[in-house]
Amino acid sequence: MFVYVIVAVVILAILGFVLLRGPKAPPGGYESTRDADDPAPGGSGDSNDDVAPTSTEDVPAATTTKRKVDRPESVSSRMARLRGRLSKSNNLFGRGLLALLSRDRIDQDVWDEIEETLLLADLGSEASMDLVEALQKRVKVEGTQDPVRVKAMLREELLTVVDPTMDRSLAIERKDLAPAVILVVGVNGVGKTTTVGKLARVLVAEDKDVVLGAADTFRAAAADQLQTWGNRVGVVTVRSETEGADPASVAFDAVKVGIEAESDVVLLDTAGRLQNKAGLMDQLGKIKRVVSKAAEVDEVLLVIDATTGQNGMVQAKVFSQAVDVTGIVLTKLDGTAKGGIVVAIQRALGVPVKLIGLGEGPDDLAPFDPEQFVDALLD
Repeated sequence: MFVYVIVAVVILAILGFVLLRGPKAPPGGYESTRDADDPAPGGSGDSNDDVAPTSTEDVPAATTTKRKVDRPESVSSRMARLRGRLSKSNNLFGRGLLALLSRDRIDQDVWDEIEETLLLADLGSEASMDLVEALQKRVKVEGTQDPVRVKAMLREELLTVVDPTMDRSLAIERKDLAPAVILVVGVNGVGKTTTVGKLARVLVAEDKDVVLGAADTFRAAAADQLQTWGNRVGVVTVRSETEGADPASVAFDAVKVGIEAESDVVLLDTAGRLQNKAGLMDQLGKIKRVVSKAAEVDEVLLVIDATTGQNGMVQAKVFSQAVDVTGIVLTKLDGTAKGGIVVAIQRALGVPVKLIGLGEGPDDLAPFDPEQFVDALLD
């Protein structure tokens, strides 16, 4: 009997020792049932990063944890701030016109100065002549020199040439089980990639599911920059790791990803294209044709640097011949007093300015509002 008691005590001691030590860790230095917050096996330098997991259990925790992303400021806040910047950059234009129209005597020399001021603001010769003629007629009929009344007349006529009747909405709604596709084009240095990133922020703020396509494959930095924008707002960026890859192929893949993910909008960034390079313009047409095999291209936005003035007109005409431009994005409008380019481009192409950029901040992009634009000119 005593022997049985001794054996039982020994067995209990062994079991207690095993329980105190716990289960043996598997090879590799981590628990097989690791917590979701633990680092993924292999760390960031795992050579198998590109291998698709065979099941959800194989997905590293880092890829399933929801990242904290940026949220753009409210539309009302953004618009108020941008209007202030626009007013500061264009106040000399508006102030000059008001000063001329408020003179005691408005003769032909004054009207010539007014027309010259409008031309210097890149309003365009036709629009400048129409505006001056309309103002001349109204001032003569009313016979007023009251600054308040003159400013009201100038505002009304400026608003007429800016044309508030044009449709400036963006096609951002899904249709026929496919996402809206927006192709962004323009020459080097106008801010296309930045515009795509900022537009993605705006759309995310409107609760849209967005996919970015890095179809500028000639500069690795462009794809990196776009992916950084995408990461900040938590959207997927489709890109090629091969420099110089076929841009049309990358754009097509991005649209396919958007279709499979049931996304709302696919934004396609393209390489900077010099308007005197026919081959590059042909390639732009190819991108649109290839993408159209997967989904219709709903918008072609031409990005133009407002500080280039009339050179922007040349760009607009060449791009409109290569691909049907549906809208204009004017960047760097805060850095010029030549806001009249808005009117000139619209009149030449019959295409509305839909978005304006007024700074380098992530939220410095806003819809173009004709009334706010004119008010900012005259503030």
